[in-house]
Amino acid sequence: MPRCLPTPHHPGGHIRTRATTTLAVLLLTMLTACSSSEDSGDDVTAADSSASSPAVEGSSKPADDGSLQQAVEDYTAAYFDGDADTAYEMLSERCQGRITPEVYGAALEQAAADYGDGHPATDVKAEVSGDLARVSYRVEGLAKFDQKSQPWAREGGDWKYDAC
Repeated sequence: MPRCLPTPHHPGGHIRTRATTTLAVLLLTMLTACSSSEDSGDDVTAADSSASSPAVEGSSKPADDGSLQQAVEDYTAAYFDGDADTAYEMLSERCQGRITPEVYGAALEQAAADYGDGHPATDVKAEVSGDLARVSYRVEGLAKFDQKSQPWAREGGDWKYDAC
């Protein structure tokens, strides 16, 4: 393997090392965004804590018409399969405005290399309030990526990952 050239800002550093480190940090940030097991709030938003939509947290029923559960399952599968096009399209407009498809694709490529595929979302439970939801689920085989109260938003009738 050829040796990488030092960067001007990191004498003696390697471009490949910096890129790998940056991708690893980005990957962990994206996967753990808004997913603290210490999070005790079940409110979808602070301003909308008196939601009229029934919560399905703790029940085996799918959220709303099942489209949210399917979106979570599809997004998680695309993420760990390294399917950047599908996963990026499942990001909310807000999240797409914060990360380019190229950077996101590189992060997913790294996740697929590090963890492989076959890590479906299971035990999906959600609290839905209008076009916002907080979703909790397990990532099979990767407990460190289990999510609690992960934000999702419905845009144009489709549920989008909004934890950026």
